[in-house]
Amino acid sequence: MLTVRSRRTALAVVAAAGLFGTVVVPTAAQAADAKAHKTVDLQLLAINDFHGNLEPPAGSSGTIKEIDPATGKEVATPAGGIEYLATELRKARIPADDSITVAAGDIIGASPLTSALFHDEPTIEAMDKLGLDVTSVGNHEFDEGAQELRRMQDGGCHPTDGCYEPGRKFKGANFNYLSANVTDEKTGKPLLAPYWITKSQGVKIGFIGVTLEGTPNIVTAEGVKGLKFANEVTTINKYAAELKAKGVNSIVALIHEGGYPASSVYNYDCGAAGQGVSGPIVDMAKKIDPAVGAIVTGHTHNAYACSIPDPNGVPRSVTSAASFGRLFTEIDMKLDKTTGEIVRPSVKAENHVVRRTVEKAPDMTALVDHYSKLAAPIANRPVGYIAADVNGRGSGDPEKPLGDLIADSQLAGLAPADKGGAQVAFMNPGGIRSDLVYKASGAEGDGVVTYGEAFTVQPFTNMMQVKTLTGAQLIQVLQQQVSGSNDAAPKILQISSNLHYTLDMRKTGADRVVLDSVRLNGAPVDPAATYRVAANEFLAGGGDGFPAFAAGTDKLVGASDLDVFVAYLSAHSSAASPLQAPAQDRIKIIGPGSIID
Repeated sequence: MLTVRSRRTALAVVAAAGLFGTVVVPTAAQAADAKAHKTVDLQLLAINDFHGNLEPPAGSSGTIKEIDPATGKEVATPAGGIEYLATELRKARIPADDSITVAAGDIIGASPLTSALFHDEPTIEAMDKLGLDVTSVGNHEFDEGAQELRRMQDGGCHPTDGCYEPGRKFKGANFNYLSANVTDEKTGKPLLAPYWITKSQGVKIGFIGVTLEGTPNIVTAEGVKGLKFANEVTTINKYAAELKAKGVNSIVALIHEGGYPASSVYNYDCGAAGQGVSGPIVDMAKKIDPAVGAIVTGHTHNAYACSIPDPNGVPRSVTSAASFGRLFTEIDMKLDKTTGEIVRPSVKAENHVVRRTVEKAPDMTALVDHYSKLAAPIANRPVGYIAADVNGRGSGDPEKPLGDLIADSQLAGLAPADKGGAQVAFMNPGGIRSDLVYKASGAEGDGVVTYGEAFTVQPFTNMMQVKTLTGAQLIQVLQQQVSGSNDAAPKILQISSNLHYTLDMRKTGADRVVLDSVRLNGAPVDPAATYRVAANEFLAGGGDGFPAFAAGTDKLVGASDLDVFVAYLSAHSSAASPLQAPAQDRIKIIGPGSIID
């Protein structure tokens, strides 16, 4: 399993000058020990949650919050786009034998149309050009199932759609996909390699890649069929021991799970012992074998470069570079040539903004232009009109304007008797991948919503379902937003305009739903009555911690969520009468409790 990427040498560029970040001052004993051991420099360049965003992301998804040095105020800086990311990484990369480019999952999946229309082959090609060496899998790598993920690694034409251009066969990823905690149910073996070993100036370095154990709860059942997902910490510690037995003592974990920073500003100060970050990764980091010298994370789409104590209480670098290629993390460290270990006090990490003021990388421009032209006849078709921005991903509110709009479209599309007779609709917040932006992204004109833009909002093309739920089960759906697996991090569903209720965040668990406030079409929900409920297939199957949906009966499968959304935009808007953003008046929230979508 020992490999050395010779192409890293071919991708070498002029080194960026200087180091950065907070230097951890070694103790006198450590300083004396350092003199007795020769060290070599290693640089990691890390990204996560790229999600096929080859073109600069639109709206709030394409900005990074930072402090303007001139005014001291928080500003949103335009960021991202593969043409700019490539330029920034190539400028930052030191001589290639001392630099490794890594990722922490969700490189593909939930992608805009330019990548998704071609089953994310363009993004794999872009990552190869970018110089990516290794990545863990993320939950979205399973959107199209295990066989499609293997195709991303090994290459070959799509089994249904074939090759997209005559004489051009997809070669697969030149980088390594790692899935240490994902095993085949029948064989018990990892789906893909659990780790990757390379060398830097003679020192072996091992990378272990895992995705979150809860992947089956946030991916369609078909996507994870035949697979088991093991505990992240247990798996990392198992393979860390295996790597050490092979003489690999410099180990880095790539984890598709993350945390929540104390500040939305990308380069905030974490403070002592990583107190400025919370969430699942904190507990994991405190349990992962101290042999792991650094941890690169993802999944939560947040930015942080913190230190969290390992099981021995020694600080260890834990990082995340937001999402969509808007940031990259530079991690500098020294490797001890005698012990082969990462010199922990030497590890310094800092996130950098991928600004759109730098020169575009010509090879990436050519790649984007090539696939954009192929996709243009579909992507540029106008499907609706809006009067102003309709924020979804960019809304910080539990009830999002775009979420309301999507839920309304689903009720309208599934309400006819022959379509399921839906009486109410629910939309999961994680399925809203972007905003609808008023400003034109191309030549379509301001306020025009193109098919490509609608696709970016809802890229999964989940099939819609209508199920019969009792009133009691409908109440349970609302309660499961803030209880059970969603207790610590509530998932507030987006609801159609005919449903209203109150959440009292001063209370705990299911009691947060004020029962006598729940109204459907102005009337109380009768626990003994039955209701026809519309939701996408992921949510209707109990995904995101909503088992009450799975208990529904009399299922009717309708059109895809995207088709329903596009049909609604076309039917309810025009250039003369564009859609307004919904008023966000369906859910009343009282109390000081925090809500995290």
